[in-house]
Amino acid sequence: MKLSSTVAAFVMCAASVAQAADVNVYSYRQPELIKPLTDAFTAQTGINVNVAYLQKGMVERMKAEGRRSPADVVLTVDISRLSAVVNEGLTQPVDSATLSQNVPELYRDPNGHWYGLTTRARIVYASKDRVADGEVTTYEDLADPKWQGRICTRSGTNAYNVALTSAVIHHHGEEGAKAWLQGVKDNLARKPQGNDRAQVKAIWAGECDISIGNTYYMGAMLSDAEQKEWADSVQILFPTFENGGTHINISGVAMAKHAPNPENALAFMEFLTSAKAQEIYAEANHEYPVAPSSQASALVQTWGDFDPDQVNLMELAKLRGLALRLTETVDFDG
Repeated sequence: MKLSSTVAAFVMCAASVAQAADVNVYSYRQPELIKPLTDAFTAQTGINVNVAYLQKGMVERMKAEGRRSPADVVLTVDISRLSAVVNEGLTQPVDSATLSQNVPELYRDPNGHWYGLTTRARIVYASKDRVADGEVTTYEDLADPKWQGRICTRSGTNAYNVALTSAVIHHHGEEGAKAWLQGVKDNLARKPQGNDRAQVKAIWAGECDISIGNTYYMGAMLSDAEQKEWADSVQILFPTFENGGTHINISGVAMAKHAPNPENALAFMEFLTSAKAQEIYAEANHEYPVAPSSQASALVQTWGDFDPDQVNLMELAKLRGLALRLTETVDFDG
């Protein structure tokens, strides 16, 4: 049985409307961090959000899909991943007065390819019992021999540490960064291993006195019955560069190059940068919202204030390759 032209037209129109009421998201962030946002967006706009949660391979997947990709929006963390989708030509620039108003210049791509949502600082976790107030003030200080045998950290080739090393290169050049990496390596209490929380556990166990980690892990540990004891053994310190501020990294959003629903994608991006959404997101992930009118959660505010380093993260992304080479040159993980 064939559909009449009128019925066929109706079906096609209905399908078009259904597609127009969707926005498709590729996300590296965990479902529990995204769902409160997508639920709030759908409630406010009526636009349904379809999320594909990816642990890895986003760039490869989007390249393989090409123009057939259903992705409208990319959500990810770390400047290396944001810059990767941009450098591979998988995003498109977005010019929006709302986005520019909600996201300070420091936290967005100069060419409009991505916009920051929340930030985290790469800080020092310090033993409450074995590290005196004021004993850690700068990143440069971590290479001082006074810390010999007292520092724990994860692999130097981890994306978070590579970004920090890129910031050291930005401030001190290649040779200065190489010397810094060697100095920190000489001060390690053990070979780099585990994740950021594992370093705090090592401080609690007395294996080291300070570690390098992201701020949001404190929130994650405090909400875990076993790990709360680790968290209670340390305090968060915000070191700065001698000629700069505290190193940060970012979670961000970008519009896919071949977005099939660009208007819905833009609406979703603008919603994500609103004060309301920023605070929902920051509450869930224990990070710092970037919108000027938003506030960090009550817990995060207890960790104290800091002055972020005033360098656009795309500048650091350009130094990632050199940072990796220097890390391998000094055999940081060896």
